[in-house]
Amino acid sequence: MKYFILTGLLCLLMTGVFAQSAPARFNLLGKAVDTSAVALNGATVMLLTPKDSALVNFTRTSETGAFQFKNLKRGTYLLKISYVGSIPFNRTIAPPDGNELDLGELKLKPITKELFEVVVKTARAPLTIKGDTIEYNAATFKVPPGSTVEELLRKLPGVQVDQEGNIRAQGQEVKRVTVDGKSFFGSDPKMATKNLPADAISKVQVFTDKSEQAKITGVDDGKKEKTVNLELKDNFKKGGFGKLVAGGGSDLVPDRDNRARGEIKGNYNKFDTKQQFSVIGLANNTNQTGLSWNDYQDFRGSNSFNWNDEADFGFNGGRFIMFGDDQESLSIPVTGGRGRGFSDNQAGGANYNYDTKKTKLSSNYYYSRTRLSLDALRSRENFLPGDLSILTADTSGQINANSNHRGSIRFEKSLDSMSTLIFLNNSRFGTNSGLLQAEQSLFRNGETLTTRNVRNNTSSGQSLGMANTLLFRRKFKTKGRNFAASASILTNTSESQLDLNTSTQFFESSRATLAQRQDQRTNSVSNEYKASLLFTEPFKKKFFWESFYNFSLRRDVADRDVYDRMREGSTGQMPRLDSLSLYYENNYLYNRLGTSVRYSHKGINLTVGAAAQRFDLDGEYANDQSLFLRSKINRTFMNIIPSVGLNYDLKNNRYLNFNYSVNTQMPSARDLQPIVDNSNPLFIRQGNPNLLPSQAHNLWGGFSYFNPGSFTNFWGNINYNYFTNQVVYNQVIDPTTLVTTTRPENISGGFNVGAYTNFSFPLKKTKSNLGFGTNTSYGENLLYINQVLNTSKNQNYTFRARLDLTPVDWFTLYANGEWGIQKVNFSVDTRQNQTIYNYTYGGEMNIRLLGDFYINSNLNYRVFINERFGFNQHVPILNASVYKILGKEKRWEIRGTLYDALNRNLGVNLSAFQNFVTNERVQTISRYGMLTLTYNMRGVKAQMKRQGF
Repeated sequence: MKYFILTGLLCLLMTGVFAQSAPARFNLLGKAVDTSAVALNGATVMLLTPKDSALVNFTRTSETGAFQFKNLKRGTYLLKISYVGSIPFNRTIAPPDGNELDLGELKLKPITKELFEVVVKTARAPLTIKGDTIEYNAATFKVPPGSTVEELLRKLPGVQVDQEGNIRAQGQEVKRVTVDGKSFFGSDPKMATKNLPADAISKVQVFTDKSEQAKITGVDDGKKEKTVNLELKDNFKKGGFGKLVAGGGSDLVPDRDNRARGEIKGNYNKFDTKQQFSVIGLANNTNQTGLSWNDYQDFRGSNSFNWNDEADFGFNGGRFIMFGDDQESLSIPVTGGRGRGFSDNQAGGANYNYDTKKTKLSSNYYYSRTRLSLDALRSRENFLPGDLSILTADTSGQINANSNHRGSIRFEKSLDSMSTLIFLNNSRFGTNSGLLQAEQSLFRNGETLTTRNVRNNTSSGQSLGMANTLLFRRKFKTKGRNFAASASILTNTSESQLDLNTSTQFFESSRATLAQRQDQRTNSVSNEYKASLLFTEPFKKKFFWESFYNFSLRRDVADRDVYDRMREGSTGQMPRLDSLSLYYENNYLYNRLGTSVRYSHKGINLTVGAAAQRFDLDGEYANDQSLFLRSKINRTFMNIIPSVGLNYDLKNNRYLNFNYSVNTQMPSARDLQPIVDNSNPLFIRQGNPNLLPSQAHNLWGGFSYFNPGSFTNFWGNINYNYFTNQVVYNQVIDPTTLVTTTRPENISGGFNVGAYTNFSFPLKKTKSNLGFGTNTSYGENLLYINQVLNTSKNQNYTFRARLDLTPVDWFTLYANGEWGIQKVNFSVDTRQNQTIYNYTYGGEMNIRLLGDFYINSNLNYRVFINERFGFNQHVPILNASVYKILGKEKRWEIRGTLYDALNRNLGVNLSAFQNFVTNERVQTISRYGMLTLTYNMRGVKAQMKRQGF
């Protein structure tokens, strides 16, 4: 026993001596200099593992050329130093005997012409930092076979990608992704990152670029855009790639008539340095109602979206006037997730782009069709003056079918080195039909049944929209002098028909029953002609004078005829209801003349300007277009619009921004039409031809900082918005029947103020990153209810956290959480004040197993609590899949997926608005399983020779 104790003490003593002689960790420092011993400031210093050159840590040298790595684990490392114009420095580092190793001055030799090829072949470092540009070598960041660029980006230090695919790099949102320097996949970064194969990429470059407007005019406006450029491997630059996915499965919900589920989708994309061709198609009954982000990026291409297509010059990004139109967008609809209810969907299209130095052409066609079945239970409680409330219980079932054809053409021609001509066309033709069966009951103070309405409506319609723009830009020999002119023609036509069949019972007043059968037909046409001029002139080197003129002439015509089906004659003729019918013409004439002065010097960009604008509204309306006497609407509005902007580059990746602007928005054509919409007799809507344009005064300031050595970043902003002549929908509630009539009105005084911050840093470079964020806001919204002003006050407080963890090549975890509190106060009835808690927990996990098996799972757990209504909702949505990569070239994938594994997709939603809260429950797809087979095309072999297509 005595010897055992002595042996133990000796072991402890030897351990202590060893620990003192060879510490577990050590510091590494040195200094990078050139052959003349001049310090190299900003050189990239990396530590790699000798075995596979995996990145362990990195930093940049200081102004004195010094660098340091602290608390390194004992082991052997490969030190690599790179600097522009120098041969990369490489040295194997063995652990020292002590706790610090000083390498002294490390000399980097200049690159000579003879050594250039050798240097290029040996300089494949994981990343290189050049100024504010970070270049990643994609080959050193391992992702599973078949991965997308999005998964590759998640591996890169300093890059963050959330569950929706939004990208942040160096602390800023990425707004542009290019492929080999060209925008082959449009203006939304997700179009490129979500489906381009990761193995097609050789390098990823992240840098700060000037705005497109600054590139065109040659005048620095101080606005910066964070950009990601993807460099393709040689064997992908002239070839095709894409994928085809087919799958089937079934609902897995107890006590339900489970339905078979299936989907098929595919895309093919082929481009070289001049041309790109894409086709895409899908069909499913899994509620993917349009192109998802996973599909869209392989379809639109090179010139489909361009940053120099803005034809409305002047303040506010060129949007000199915004119309609150109700027409559907001409662009292709894109959905980020799966919709509600139960839908069957088909879509497909083709896209072609041609891009040379002098000529650029982009064209596409896209067709989509959706049939949606939606059954819902809704309740709504309205708070009224005098301690009165209305509880509305609504049960509805509807079937809607929509189909759309969309096409676009963009042609750009460089007339010479100084002049450019651009033609744009976007067109859409759509049809729709619907069937609605609904029962709605109104309860006074939540107890006494007052009114009940039953509806059985059918509807149909079609619409055509088209926008054409011709844009001319001219540069001059004097730098900064530019001229631009544009002309646009926009048209929208629509025809709709509603067969209204409704019965309304009144229990408290006359106890009568009101039955209505109506045929409502509405034809509308809207045409707009626009023109703009812009001229920029430099003076005194640091100053630029910019002047612009905007013109718009718009004419809206609406012809609404309502017929009484209940008095339909034997010949099929129906009497016209003049009280609900209307013919309406409206002409808007808009002129704006503005000027501004910009100062640009040493990182400071200050712009101060003002514009005078005038609206002339000339309209008339009558119950029938055949009537000679019509009611007139003649209004004129004039005002001055100021604009102030400051962008200040504080150097060392610090930026300060400030902006004040005023946005003007015209009322929508629908709001201006004095039409009575009684499609729901319990909620009647009226138009208002006397509406004024609304204005929003916007004040915004922000600051951002990024440290390229530590990859620590911070950004924050504060904003304030004040509204004048805001269009709100005032309410008048009949005290007996509780029928609500809404009418748009102008009101001033609403505002909101908010602040947003975010801070993130690596816990361990290349392995984990942690981020925190907060935002808070306060707003007041005004609304008249039975002629009593109601002020609803909203306070919001939110805290966010995010962890990106990639400890080993075979495991990744992306976790996030958000905790929010919303306080809502109502002036008409303070008893209805409430506090709403929103908590969201999300995450995605990927595991690589032996034999090319992979596990992927993602969780979205939402908690919604409103104690005022006893509402406590917990909805965890868990999706999990297991898949295997097959084939010699790993082009095949077989995947089994369980959607909504916990069967908690309840379709429940609770919302609070200005003077009411709603609770909605919609039947929708919940737990189901799918087995899919995917074929991935990876491009052509390097030895294959292709010329164009």
